[in-house]
Amino acid sequence: MSGTVSFRDWLTAETTSSPRQASFQRLYFGWLRLRANPLTLLGLGIICALVVIAIAAPLIAPGGFDDQSLDARLLPPSGAHWLGTDDLGRDIFARLVYGSRTTLYIATLVAVIAAPIGLLVGTTAGYFGGWVDGALMRINDIFLSFPGLILALGFVAALGPGLRNAIIAVALTAWPPIARLARAETLTIRKADYIAAVRIQGASSFRIITRHIMPMCLPSVIVRITLNMAGIILTAAGLGFLGLGAQPPAPEWGAMLSTGRSHLTGAWWLATAPGVAILVTSLAFNLLGDGLRDVLDPRAE
Repeated sequence: MSGTVSFRDWLTAETTSSPRQASFQRLYFGWLRLRANPLTLLGLGIICALVVIAIAAPLIAPGGFDDQSLDARLLPPSGAHWLGTDDLGRDIFARLVYGSRTTLYIATLVAVIAAPIGLLVGTTAGYFGGWVDGALMRINDIFLSFPGLILALGFVAALGPGLRNAIIAVALTAWPPIARLARAETLTIRKADYIAAVRIQGASSFRIITRHIMPMCLPSVIVRITLNMAGIILTAAGLGFLGLGAQPPAPEWGAMLSTGRSHLTGAWWLATAPGVAILVTSLAFNLLGDGLRDVLDPRAE
């Protein structure tokens, strides 16, 4: 009998011979739990499709998003224009496809900015406690006391309209819930025996936070930021709706929705297409977040 072990047997072995094998096993069993939830797979599929659409936008809509034809204004959906045209004769399907790039760009950058800030603030407050905890959490409470869109409007009003400033404004409203979650996790972790052992060995507070506490908080933060994506997308769309996000002629779903509101009775497709896109994308992130919570939550059965 051959001594060669198949890759599947290596993944499902009851005992592990290396940290690398243990890591692959965690990923494999996590995928099996994720795959067992059809709604999570649906959300993941929608997000993957959105990413493919954003990358392949020039191939899917070769005509571009700003080609105007005043003779083709407000045409209903047809074979030539799948989702109709807007008040300037631009193809709505093409603008929707290119608008997916803007939506993913905003969501990704907000997550990249807000998650580290919230994780750092929350773990620092939870680990040190005392006046450090009190000061950081009071700042956190100030941000949480305002609705996200209202706070984002205030930041954009101070920074000025534009896509970059909208991303900064949304990121500044997205980190407080992450910080509160990371603090709650840290309050439990800092009392663990292995943290006391590392402290006795002379590790600095910075090393303990970054090397031993943050990695333990990371799964919960990933779940939280995924669930928050729907709110981030809605806030960004709200800024675009008010003309404070991406500026014309750049395609952005919130701005497209704003354009369509004045034509709801005669050209319903102008607002329907971006509205459905925002709804489906937000729902997909919520479905994926629920599935990730089941997989990454160590207390889940």
